[in-house]
Order: sequence, then C-alpha cells, then structure tokens
Amino acid sequence: MRSPAAGCADPPRMSNRAGCSVLADMNFPTASICRCGPEEIRADGLGIPQHLKAVLQPLPLDNYAEGPTVAMELVPSDMERGLQTPVWTSYQPILSRAGCASPLATIERFEFYERTRRAFAVVTTGEAALYGNLILKKGVLARDALFQAR
Repeated sequence: MRSPAAGCADPPRMSNRAGCSVLADMNFPTASICRCGPEEIRADGLGIPQHLKAVLQPLPLDNYAEGPTVAMELVPSDMERGLQTPVWTSYQPILSRAGCASPLATIERFEFYERTRRAFAVVTTGEAALYGNLILKKGVLARDALFQAR
C-alpha cells in the first residue's frame, strides 16, 4: 500500500462505493463494524489530524453535501459531566485549508456506527483522544490531483 505520509492510508484507495470513509480512534470497534462491510485498514502510527492532512491533499470533500465531515456526538452522560473534545478543534483548520467551509457535524453514536457500516473503509489510527472518529464524505476527485498524489 502506497501512502503520502509514513503510516497513513492511501487516499486514492479511500475513494469508494459509499462515498465515505472513516478515520477511527483507537477505541473505535473497527473489527466488529468491518465484519460485514467496510474494509479495515490499520494505520496505528499517527493520530487522526495527521491522517486527515494527508488524506485531504488529493481527496476533496463533498462540498455540495450537508455535513461532509461528521463526528460522533457525545453520549448524554459525557455531555452531563462536561467532557471536552479538543481533537475536534484540531480538525477545523485542517478542513478549512482543504476548502471545506462546512462546520463539523455530529450525529448520535449508534447512527454513527450505522453510517460507518456503509462506508468503504475504516482506517484505525493511533488517535487516543475520546470521540476522535470522523466520517469523510468524498467529493469529486480531480484527475490532476489524483496523478499528483502518486
């Protein structure tokens, strides 16, 4: 597998049948989610922000869709205790530099799992932050960008 940065998943491979791929933190149940659907890709060496930077170089997000990037919403007990998600803040500048004008959307935990089951691939990263998981909806892949990535 070819990668744009050491330990990162290959972005052209992430263009997919369902139009989305997932960058998962180390706590995500990747093996059980991928048992009946998406391809499991292990890329444990780096956190999600590093993978996100590498993936978004040649792979555009769907700017026509509502919420081209989606995180898992905190469960009620984590909201009640005021759990913070600083990793989400680290995603925004990366997404902005990649041309994504939409804010990071969130969806309920089990809906996130359902969408993940319909993804092409789940890339398990070394991200230790809670709620680091991110669904990326692929946009139109420009031919020039694809050839530059190789």
